[in-house]
Amino acid sequence: MYHGAGCHLCERALAKVRKLRSELGFELEEIAIDGSPELEAHYRELIPVVEIDGRRAFTYYVHEDAFRRRLAAAQTRAAQASL
Repeated sequence: MYHGAGCHLCERALAKVRKLRSELGFELEEIAIDGSPELEAHYRELIPVVEIDGRRAFTYYVHEDAFRRRLAAAQTRAAQASL
């Protein structure tokens, strides 16, 4: 999840994703874009940005039910790829 300092939407999204992580048990990488010109240029207008399995899944707001569906689909793809 990409986020920035002072971003109220980021704070809400982080709280929601952390809650979902405790429920669903997935790996969460939190990336602060502050201080990185490259990340600032790419993400500043979109944060918070949540990616699932390297694919952009949400910007601005995290929908819990949609998150669960997208995570399940990513886990299914990963399981099929390992066969």
